[in-house]
Amino acid sequence: MPDLTDSSTPSTTPTRTKGRSVRVALPQLARGAVMGAADIVPGVSGGTVALVLGIYRQLIEALHSCVAVVLKLLRGDIPGTRRAVSRVPWLWLGALGVGILTMIMIASGPLSSALATHPVELAGLFCGLIAGAVVLCWRQLDMPAPVHFVAGAVMAVLTFVLLGLSPASGGGSAITAPWWAFFLGGGIAICAMILPGISGSFLLVLMGLYAQVLGAVAERNFLVLGIFALGCATGLALASSALRWLLHHHHDLVIASMVGLMVGSIRILWPWPNGLDSTAMQLPTGGEWLVPTLLGALGVVIVIGMEAVANRLRTERSTVGQHGASSR
Repeated sequence: MPDLTDSSTPSTTPTRTKGRSVRVALPQLARGAVMGAADIVPGVSGGTVALVLGIYRQLIEALHSCVAVVLKLLRGDIPGTRRAVSRVPWLWLGALGVGILTMIMIASGPLSSALATHPVELAGLFCGLIAGAVVLCWRQLDMPAPVHFVAGAVMAVLTFVLLGLSPASGGGSAITAPWWAFFLGGGIAICAMILPGISGSFLLVLMGLYAQVLGAVAERNFLVLGIFALGCATGLALASSALRWLLHHHHDLVIASMVGLMVGSIRILWPWPNGLDSTAMQLPTGGEWLVPTLLGALGVVIVIGMEAVANRLRTERSTVGQHGASSR
């Protein structure tokens, strides 16, 4: 995997600059495509994919550098704004964003159609992805303690009960939510990028907006998408620093609470009846249990497999780093 941390270092010739730009942009486009595919599926987080691909820390720092530009500009600090702009890895971040958006635009239509025609089967897959994410996230606790089990249990019960207050999740793709709901949903969902294991699409499912946002992408409803994107930008600017601080000072408590949120969400992701269209839970009837169950098992394997790949990549990088240090 190429080193992307020096993408802004000036080259001595235009040819070298162009070659370096290509070496930075092409891998980022591919990584963005993988992250985009993950972002539209509840249960798989774009943050998790970034962690697997080895760019998570760089992504967080790049996003914070963008927030710094906005803050300097709002304060009227023009010299500070120029310095902040120069620190943003525009090519690295822009190529990643293009890859993400391109994959979302390509895949949203087929996924929206599949939700309408195979809701139970897809709910089974999503349920398995969430189950795997629960295991992955719990393993991220540095020092599990009784307080973390309590926090997770409380969050799970609260989520389960609150979801039960609504008879349905709003699974239809028709735009029925008010504009402010898409703004708020974008602000909340974007925070999932900072938390590996927590899916932005999953949070949209909890808010009853998932199918509507997916439908807006498939139908190119740019008004709804613009409001949603504005919410994403606002949420990222307001919450990224807070979430970063919480993860730094209360990492295990935050992760345990997120695990509880995912466990409680099984109420809405449980395939039977009607997939994501109902918060009711019942046992499958007839032969409708086999395919959703197999897809659920596949979802668990996918997420656990992603963690195994991430661990292997971290081990290989650590080994290469140690060999490089010893050779010097």
